Amino acid sequence: QVQLVESGGGLVQAGGSLRLSCASSGIIISLYTMGWYRQAPGKQRELVATITSGGSTNYADSVKGRFTISRDNAKNMVYLRMDSLKPEDTAVYYCNAGRFSTGYWGQGTQVTVSS
Repeated sequence: QVQLVESGGGLVQAGGSLRLSCASSGIIISLYTMGWYRQAPGKQRELVATITSGGSTNYADSVKGRFTISRDNAKNMVYLRMDSLKPEDTAVYYCNAGRFSTGYWGQGTQVTVSS
């Protein structure tokens, strides 16, 4: 059974930082492209950042220079370091594991940035 469990969300003031973690089980994440997505109220889920099995990263323009995705394959963990947070970053953040046509999602963790 595949599980992705996010943690690290919370309430933070604008300009602050958070680090999200995604703990994976049931898959070998070194074989997967791992990603973080977010969904704000009334909006569609959108890509935040991805990291391939080879370590290449991709970021949404809105978070470039502020967020950093990383992975620890030995621990089956993926992280999202978020700095200089803005109120518009408020959303539920989801971890994703993708490989070919297979994809898995976590249950999400709420991030709220107050102004």
